[in-house]
Amino acid sequence: MDELLARLRGGNVRALARAISLVEDDSADAHAVLSACFPYSGGSLRIGVTGSPGAGKSTLVDRLARGYREREETVGVLAVDPTSPFTGGAILGDRIRMAERLSDPGIYVRSMATRGSLGGLSQATADAVTVLEASGKQKVLVETVGVGQDEVDIVRLADVTLVVLVPGMGDDVQSIKAGIMEIADIFVINKADREGADRVEKEIRAMQSLVSQHAGDDVWVPPMVRTVASTGQGVAELMAAIDGMHAWLKQEDRLAKRRRRYWRERIVEMMRTELLREVRQHGFSEQELETYARQVERGKQDPYALVHRLVAERFSAVDEGRKQ
Repeated sequence: MDELLARLRGGNVRALARAISLVEDDSADAHAVLSACFPYSGGSLRIGVTGSPGAGKSTLVDRLARGYREREETVGVLAVDPTSPFTGGAILGDRIRMAERLSDPGIYVRSMATRGSLGGLSQATADAVTVLEASGKQKVLVETVGVGQDEVDIVRLADVTLVVLVPGMGDDVQSIKAGIMEIADIFVINKADREGADRVEKEIRAMQSLVSQHAGDDVWVPPMVRTVASTGQGVAELMAAIDGMHAWLKQEDRLAKRRRRYWRERIVEMMRTELLREVRQHGFSEQELETYARQVERGKQDPYALVHRLVAERFSAVDEGRKQ
């Protein structure tokens, strides 16, 4: 583990890929990898990019990565792709789009599968961010799968969340929904050369005027940036907006407060994962589950009382085993 960490900290791409694979597969060494990486994490700016499918998120992430490399900053990209129904892995679309960047040692691109997660992020995404930060990446771009209004996990992980909208795809309606309004730190109207960009911007500004009436003075008002990612138009302005948000977060301990809120929620999530792991290790056989399912289906068992009793019994048995 010490050798792997030393190579990862030294910029070895194979070591970085190996570490993320161990974490993503939840291997026996995953906890050791994360514990070794954690002291070196936290120094990157985490930028989340979300929006509906077809909004041009991947092209925008590619342009941002180019821009940061031109500023000689190192970049890590996590592209959360839909899960293949055959292999369970990521479909790798974003790595194909960014193929010409993969030879640059200052950028690392990784596709991760959602594996059934409904919040737009893989469960292992946050852990992969920790590994990328430990490798010294100054900017970490996390592109979500694009699942729509439920896609709010990214706001917990990212320091700056970009919500990408596009004219002509119903985003003018989506923008008025509370979920989208609440998670955006910066609104990006991509493909702004299309008809309807003005209407999207007007609707967002109208909603912001309603929200600002109930907000305090110390509130970040999400700016709007128009881009045409395919040509690079507006990307410099978007990077400036991200820099402005980062500068605001550095004031009055805002970034630390935001990350503390993240860790409060993450610790609960990690505890839930550990409890599920305990259940799997000391859980039920398929035959037992089939028996309980048959009893519930026939009305011979109350499932709510059954689950409560089984959990109590199993964990008391685990405790007794540990005491012995």
